[in-house]
Amino acid sequence: MRDCGPLGLAGVAVLLMAAGAGARPRSAVPGDQPRSNVVLVACDSLDGRLTFFPGNQTVDLPSINFMKRRGTVFLNAYTNSPICCPSRAAMWSGLFTHITESWNNFKGLDPDYVTWMDLMEKHGYHTQKFGKLDFTSGHHSVSNRVEAWTRDVNFLLRQEGRPMVKLTGHRKQFRVMEKDWQNTDKAVNWIKEEAVNFTQPFILYLGLNLPHPYPSPYAGESFGSSTFLTSPYWLEKVNYEAIKIPKWSSLSEMHPVDYYSSYTKNCTGEFTKEEVRNIRAFYYAMCAETDAMLGEIISALRDTGLLGKTIVIFTADHGELAMEHRQFYKMSMYEGSSHIPLLVMGPGLREQQQIPNVVSLVDIYPTMLDIARIPVPQNLSGYSLIPLLREKAESEVSPRGPRPSWVLSEFHGCNVNSSVYMLRTGKWKYITYSDGSSVLPQLFDLTADPDELTNLAIKFPVTVHSLDKILRSVVNYPKVSSSVHEYNKQQFISWKQSLGQNYSSVIANLRWHQDWLKDQKKYENAIDKWLDCQEKPSAWGQAS
Repeated sequence: MRDCGPLGLAGVAVLLMAAGAGARPRSAVPGDQPRSNVVLVACDSLDGRLTFFPGNQTVDLPSINFMKRRGTVFLNAYTNSPICCPSRAAMWSGLFTHITESWNNFKGLDPDYVTWMDLMEKHGYHTQKFGKLDFTSGHHSVSNRVEAWTRDVNFLLRQEGRPMVKLTGHRKQFRVMEKDWQNTDKAVNWIKEEAVNFTQPFILYLGLNLPHPYPSPYAGESFGSSTFLTSPYWLEKVNYEAIKIPKWSSLSEMHPVDYYSSYTKNCTGEFTKEEVRNIRAFYYAMCAETDAMLGEIISALRDTGLLGKTIVIFTADHGELAMEHRQFYKMSMYEGSSHIPLLVMGPGLREQQQIPNVVSLVDIYPTMLDIARIPVPQNLSGYSLIPLLREKAESEVSPRGPRPSWVLSEFHGCNVNSSVYMLRTGKWKYITYSDGSSVLPQLFDLTADPDELTNLAIKFPVTVHSLDKILRSVVNYPKVSSSVHEYNKQQFISWKQSLGQNYSSVIANLRWHQDWLKDQKKYENAIDKWLDCQEKPSAWGQAS
């Protein structure tokens, strides 16, 4: 690793010179040419809007900018579920969340599920994984899963520490998230010491934790991750003047599901503009550190002569609200949470291309198989990105025909008291809840209202009906919501029974302990009432 920091100005200059000037297509790669190597760098919680104008004005991201010059940026890429494990399950399976039944961070794919990497290895690729995977079942804290299981209980409890910032280190310290840097080092060494010697193609995956917020031990024994932490080195990459302070609705005017999310994320208190600006600035600085790790991978490929033979993909599992809509974290269908970065460059792909089509993480699976020239299963939810990247008609290369003009995202986990479904198509974003009737849906015109401040659902009922009809043709979402409700109850009952006499003590000391211990009996009674209730769930609004 160079002492001057990631990639460095000289390194960026060399890469940009290598990229050349002017948008131009590369020649398509004939079928008899060697298959490309593939590197996938997947980070955690990066807002995709930072990869293009005007979001890219807030922070310097040279590696992402290099990929834009050398390849393609997707302007409308979305997560299929805005939380870690379910989104990654979608990416590694190519299937929508309601198909994999990855309902929360504790329930993902089976450990023996056949992923695209497994198939590529079977078809002659060298494979290697470093860092965060997080797509199989059985991980994450007890608090996280209990909060998801009990989301239908009629109580409000703060589940997170108040979002805060923390400055660490000095102006020359660029290795802040050391675990991510160590995994980046491993990937770089693997490229330089092993991949460079391969006679067959390889697929390398690097999973990063950044720019996910850091744990907040100040919040007590059981704590979440509400700390935005960085060093002066990265903070200097942020353009404070370009930071936009988001507009908030009053608490009384918030959508009931948004209110629940804001409350459980400990965001309903007072925040000064300076606090909000700092949270956003520190988050952007964390994104800059993430970008530097991507730069190290690109530099390693360049230094070994592999860059021209390798397709590089950069994406994230979901975004980060960073105090938009009075929330941090993800678990929301708003753009900050659901819009992800997706950049691709490599041999045979067009350069300096911006693609407006809506795409999502389930498209990674068929894309990987397409690159490896492996037949793509017809039962996948996703579609290969290669036709878009090479500007070919999808009907020429896919017996399934062209990709749909919509993407689907859904959420069934913690910090939201209802199953949520989002359909994005054209200028519209349609969000509906639970059974589709018990909670007011949301409709946003992203062209006229990119900040999603005006719900048009009541004003345009015909549009709502049309989009809901499309959504129901993809997923019977009232049935799925009911299934999740029953799953949550059964999981909670099993967990409660496993604790025996320790139940009251354990549940009182989860992440919500600061509120729970104020009236322990009240909250236990609310859970008992929920367990006895046979009615189907709906978001229950601004209860106290």
